[in-house]
Amino acid sequence: MRRRPGIAGLQNAAATRDKFRLVGENVAKVRTDVMQEQLATFRSQLEEFARKHKSDIRKNSVFRQQFHEMCAKVGVDPLASNKGVWAGLLGIGDFYYELGVQIVDICIATRSHNGGLIDLLELRKLLCQKRKTDLGSLSSDDCLRAISKLKVLGSGFEVFSVGKKKLVRSVPTELNKDHNGILELAQAKGYVTVEQVEKEFSWSTGRAIDALETLLKEGLAMIDDGHRDGKRRYWFPCVTLSSDASVSEAKS
Repeated sequence: MRRRPGIAGLQNAAATRDKFRLVGENVAKVRTDVMQEQLATFRSQLEEFARKHKSDIRKNSVFRQQFHEMCAKVGVDPLASNKGVWAGLLGIGDFYYELGVQIVDICIATRSHNGGLIDLLELRKLLCQKRKTDLGSLSSDDCLRAISKLKVLGSGFEVFSVGKKKLVRSVPTELNKDHNGILELAQAKGYVTVEQVEKEFSWSTGRAIDALETLLKEGLAMIDDGHRDGKRRYWFPCVTLSSDASVSEAKS
């Protein structure tokens, strides 16, 4: 018959468990300390890298994006504040602040044409024209980072995907799946008809008209009734407007 452990045996087992627990805690603390030390070293090296390549970071959009990715891996946000070591090293906060102001200007200037929705690539072209620089000096990533800082202004100013396009919204319009589907369909020709929407999504006439009229009411669509077939076209400037058509407003 197997003997049951006595009090002394239970106490020894408890003491052994406590020792293992303390050893485990010490190992975890050592690992944490080592990781923190490595992280501090890497941040210091990142600062030195920023000092050495300050000009490239400010002028080269690809280099700038890669720098942001390195910063993200060690929990550094150069855009978190215009004060502190990163602002002093790069002045990068000022770059995105200026870019954000220019984005607001362009969105307001083109709103009468696109209803407050603009293609991200179109916005990038207009920004380069406004700044009198080539496309290589400004990336879509730069635009996205500047827009992310505009969210403090409240509703509006966000980026969402419609099909293969990224659209920037600068008005507090709530778009649902029906509206997004129509915007994606309009990318093919720049316009849609009620019949096209019904056929593409297997919707009722009422549902198609309701979604289209909502987009029209929000200023995102324009109607064209001048066709021989008698079918109304709903045009969407936010997916068709070229930079040439809006550059005069954006420059002002």
